[in-house]
Amino acid sequence: MKKYILLLLSFLFVSTFIFAQTTAGDYKVDNLDSNTEFSDFGTAFYGDSKIIFSSSRNEGLLKSKWDGNKQPYLDLFEGVVGSDGKIADVKEFSNNLNTKFHEAAISFTPDQKTVYFTRDNYFTNKLGKDDKGVTNLAIYKASVSPDGRWTDIIPMPFNNETYSVGHPAVNKDGSKLYFISDMPGTLGATDLFVVDINEDGTYGIPKNLGTKINTKGKEMFPFIDQEDILYFSSDSRKEGLGGLDVYASKMFENTVSDILHLGKPVNSEADDFAYILKNGDEKNEGYFSSNRSGGKGDDDVYHFVSSPPLKIECNQTVTGIVVDKITKKPINESVVVIFDDKDNEVETATTNEEGAFTFTVDCEKSFKVVASKDKFESDNKTFTTDDNPDGKEELLLFLNPIPEPEVVEVRERVVVNIGPIFFDFDKANIRSDAAIELDKVVNIMNKYPELLIEGGSHTDSRGPDSYNIILSTKRAKATTAYIISKGIDKSRISAKGYGETQLVNHCNGSTKCTEDEHQQNRRTEFVILNPDVLGYITKE
Repeated sequence: MKKYILLLLSFLFVSTFIFAQTTAGDYKVDNLDSNTEFSDFGTAFYGDSKIIFSSSRNEGLLKSKWDGNKQPYLDLFEGVVGSDGKIADVKEFSNNLNTKFHEAAISFTPDQKTVYFTRDNYFTNKLGKDDKGVTNLAIYKASVSPDGRWTDIIPMPFNNETYSVGHPAVNKDGSKLYFISDMPGTLGATDLFVVDINEDGTYGIPKNLGTKINTKGKEMFPFIDQEDILYFSSDSRKEGLGGLDVYASKMFENTVSDILHLGKPVNSEADDFAYILKNGDEKNEGYFSSNRSGGKGDDDVYHFVSSPPLKIECNQTVTGIVVDKITKKPINESVVVIFDDKDNEVETATTNEEGAFTFTVDCEKSFKVVASKDKFESDNKTFTTDDNPDGKEELLLFLNPIPEPEVVEVRERVVVNIGPIFFDFDKANIRSDAAIELDKVVNIMNKYPELLIEGGSHTDSRGPDSYNIILSTKRAKATTAYIISKGIDKSRISAKGYGETQLVNHCNGSTKCTEDEHQQNRRTEFVILNPDVLGYITKE
């Protein structure tokens, strides 16, 4: 880059001036016919069909020349964007914004009613200088009037004659302004900063983006897209090919993602900067500027199409421990499954000897983790990740041992003595409390592979006798189907509906009973058909 643009990018106009996972697409890059022998760079979309850029082209105007390279000072120009990305019908953007000194690096608010731009520290026809004779850069703001003119041009409150502020970039909702500066607290030659734009039009305190973004060299030309991915140029990163290179990083509330180097052909051995993207679902078209060899002038604007679009993923780590609820000791080889918010299985893990497991999941999503092991009641936890790629979820899950049920003799029948299998009134579906008890039946049938069981289901006395037989049969089949679904061979368990023929209390329809009393009759009992295979005497 020529001496002039080097000084501009150095930000001093002198008067005597799996984190996160990242993927970059394949780029098709074209030098535009609208470029001139002068410097053309720093684009910004305006409306649906226009683009604004900076240029030192003469355009037949009487323009002063800058001592740095004897080219005219920079002004803002506009052009019409064609369907192929080419820029045509170039003309001066606004004679209200352009002065006899430098104007460059522009950004519009989402409603296009306010513009931020970079200018020499110049106002009321006076060029400001610091005590060393240096004219620094400043950011100015202007508003569009009803007749389309840009008026009310005012400097930002954080401008200062002793340092430079420039290269503004407004985020998607107009709440933040990114910019560069060499103000006190800068880590390198120029750093990237961000400042809040308050709802009342005031501004917060500028905040340095920190060492993950800024280096000891130059960071400049920020652009923030609709997904809060910040694109910027830097000359001091190890991945760089030479001069300024374009990088990307996802912005979060309190941190940033790993930095992605966009690679060739966006980057080259020369200076590559001012990368912007067109808003839209495809997110794969835009412009950048470069002084690479083969160009038309000192700096040229290049159009690109990326396929697929660049993607920066935010991931978080989920860790956890599964322990025995009684002994509080870790459980080895328990199965842990993580589900998304639509109950789709995302991943499965098995705990180690410390009962530990680890998952990597997407940011800003909801998940459920379920831990299970044979002869234990399962446990689950739900959580929602935030937008911090450095965030972590730490879970503790307790598995309650399922005690082996007693076998007892009830009404001259040997049954598995588990908790009651209750049903809702007039329903046959398996409730969650019933599933816990049915798992106990599964355990004893697994322990005694020759055991044969009948699942007998009962109703309360409400409803016709014939209907209650049908309903109890449905319930019996539902319980046996659950047990079969756990791996028990269907030849080992049968289903029988008894209706209201075997009530366990006085609620036979002749007396008034509470709902709890009726529920005691809505039950399923598991009768052991061959108790001799148990190998021990049943208890009374």
